[in-house]
Amino acid sequence: MSPPVRIYLSPGMFGFARLASFEYFEHLVVALEERFRQRGRIAKVLVCDVHPTASVCRRAAKLAHMIAATAGDDDGPIHVIGHSTGGLDARLVASPTARLPGVARKDLAWLPRLSSITTMNTPHYGTPLAAFFATVSGQRMLYAISALTVTALKLGAPPLAATSALVAAFGRLSIGNFELEIINRAVDAVAKVLDEASSRELRTWLDLLRGDQGAVVQLMPEAMDLFQAGVEDRPGVRYQCVATYAPSNAVRDWITALRSPWSAMSATIFTALYNLTSRLDERYPCAAADGSAQAKLKAMLGEALPPTANDGVVPLTSQIWGDLVWVGKADHLDIVGHFPGAGGHTDWLASGARFQRVRFDVVMDRIVAGMIVGEELRDARTPLSERAPKSAPASVRGVS
Repeated sequence: MSPPVRIYLSPGMFGFARLASFEYFEHLVVALEERFRQRGRIAKVLVCDVHPTASVCRRAAKLAHMIAATAGDDDGPIHVIGHSTGGLDARLVASPTARLPGVARKDLAWLPRLSSITTMNTPHYGTPLAAFFATVSGQRMLYAISALTVTALKLGAPPLAATSALVAAFGRLSIGNFELEIINRAVDAVAKVLDEASSRELRTWLDLLRGDQGAVVQLMPEAMDLFQAGVEDRPGVRYQCVATYAPSNAVRDWITALRSPWSAMSATIFTALYNLTSRLDERYPCAAADGSAQAKLKAMLGEALPPTANDGVVPLTSQIWGDLVWVGKADHLDIVGHFPGAGGHTDWLASGARFQRVRFDVVMDRIVAGMIVGEELRDARTPLSERAPKSAPASVRGVS
């Protein structure tokens, strides 16, 4: 019997492991397990419960400890998938140059088994949105948007009262009159629609977010220069990425066709986030200096996109690291399964990207195919006598 494949998921700034009885990575877990099962293999998928906005170093240390505690003592392959900031956690924990607080050598004994790192919508070169979230007004906005994200994904739609308050808050940004009371009303409206236990759990999580926002400062394009200068790829590990964008004209065109009041308000919030993310500084363009990101995007899409293209949170060119396995229209939450449709999929960021299950399945197929390539690379660098069998007998193998 071959050892199981262990896959670790690291959430981003708006993500979590499990909160208010909702699992952020629910759809990824199901998709990954299914695809390995079709190959006659067992995949154990675990989600790292990291602080949403703590520093990347703190988050990576927690990821390292979690893997060390759950990786077992077999020789089965290990893969790490990071969404948004979680991709930076994955890169840092794997870096040969990393020095993580409280992480001893024994906590990294699993690194020789690491086969691949997949980053999804990760701000490898930072995002202008972080500069806004680092302001007093932005911190309050991040707090409210996080509350809406959790509640909308749990209930299927954000409360109208809370969404209305947030839309009003975005309107006041342009005149420099952002009021804390507006955000308080938004969060209170969210809490009222949850049961007592979920509401208490949500407020505890939001208190964590408000108490430590180290990652917000680190994700500014100016600060990410230091991350790129100090973090190295681990030799022999496959690095691959998924990148998405939601064209701004699609948002404007689609919002007029929305019949649901909360969807219209959600589209307004997304448009504001998109516009903030588009504010690039030519000195810090959120892209590799050698132009490789643009070249990879053009090769995949057949056309060049404007530098302002983004998923509502991260510039498109900032999401490129390693092999680009998929790029297309989707917003920051679509790509992890939070898009409209049957099967428990819920979408509250109305971006107009029209991402749907068919594209999600293609993304998952390509991610898993790349993970298998990573395992083959690992086998190539491991002596034959030390290898563990990967495949089940032919009678139980699924179609790959």
